[in-house]
Amino acid sequence: MNQGVYPLAESMINQINRLDQISNNLANINTNGFKQEGTTETTFNYYLERMQKEGTTPTKINVVTNNVPKIDSKYISSEMGPVVMTGNNLDFALNKPDTFFKVQNQNGDIAYSRDGAFKNLDNFLVDSNGNNVLNADNEPIVIENGFESQIGVVKISYDNLSKVGDNTYLTKDNNQIELFENNDNLIVQGAIEKSNVNSVGAMVELIDAHRRFEQSQKAVKSIDELNAGLIEKVGSNTK
Repeated sequence: MNQGVYPLAESMINQINRLDQISNNLANINTNGFKQEGTTETTFNYYLERMQKEGTTPTKINVVTNNVPKIDSKYISSEMGPVVMTGNNLDFALNKPDTFFKVQNQNGDIAYSRDGAFKNLDNFLVDSNGNNVLNADNEPIVIENGFESQIGVVKISYDNLSKVGDNTYLTKDNNQIELFENNDNLIVQGAIEKSNVNSVGAMVELIDAHRRFEQSQKAVKSIDELNAGLIEKVGSNTK
């Protein structure tokens, strides 16, 4: 009887994880250059069938009861957000979806971001977190005539990125970074890229996650009540 509870509990955990991810997307709807995250779900049976197709013969145990979708992985949406003209000479937008600015974070690491709302800090170009924006040679940029041509731009696949906070990323493999000697036709001055979060779509996902959680919760409660009724009936029959 309790076998039915386990997949339902797994489903509830999945929806909690989805709610966290969706809530984070909605919280960053006004964050420049932010890329929304999503999750993919697969089942135990999916992995079982894939292993069998690959010639592996795993042991079938509780195939039916383990056929509950599980969070398989997270992904980052590479779709570009809307580019808005600001007229500010320190604002820059990337015009290709897989290109990034280079900044040096507080730990001294080279991080990557699509947030081009830059500022002037002691005559150096910095991002919204106060990190130095770097040129092609990984050097800080002094704000002077023609400084915009010094802004370093790189091309990186999202599969090669790990989010580290402050709307920045680190690379998993530096050998898979494509470097550009100059940023010609790669950036637009006086513009910024907004978040690519679709507020309507995110709200629909949020409602769906809530409903799935509530359905599993009600099912667990029904099983618990059924178990309690059976225990009471068995107890009365043994008197």
